[in-house]
Amino acid sequence: MNFKKVTGYDYVNLPKRQTEHSAGYDIESAEDISIQPFETLLIKTGVKCEIPEGKWLGLYMRSSISLKRNLVMTNSVGVIDKDYYNNEDNEGHIHIMVTNLSDKVQTVKQGERIAQCILQSYYLASNDNAIGKRVGGFGSTSKTTEG
Repeated sequence: MNFKKVTGYDYVNLPKRQTEHSAGYDIESAEDISIQPFETLLIKTGVKCEIPEGKWLGLYMRSSISLKRNLVMTNSVGVIDKDYYNNEDNEGHIHIMVTNLSDKVQTVKQGERIAQCILQSYYLASNDNAIGKRVGGFGSTSKTTEG
């Protein structure tokens, strides 16, 4: 796994583990952003990730953000596929989809650790025959070309 900065985000810190036994790499917000009560937004991270064959990157909200601020990752787990990296739509820019479940505006500051990502393995079914190639970015698994 290899984290890199998205073009134009030179000021961003790459994800890192905080302790030697941490499974997750903390990932920060690349922007100051205010989320209205019950609003859902995509938070930019300024980071992309080159993922090895047979792996995927799981994104999870940091528990302290959920507990203290009532912000949750809308889709519970973000799935970053290997072919999301350097896609033609958005260069593989990782975003965190967040919903504010509180009755107050919540502001996330640039550089605030908001989520964590964990590299994970997956397996294929014996009759798998996927040959399409990704042609888009966020939410684009269904946008493919024949292989």
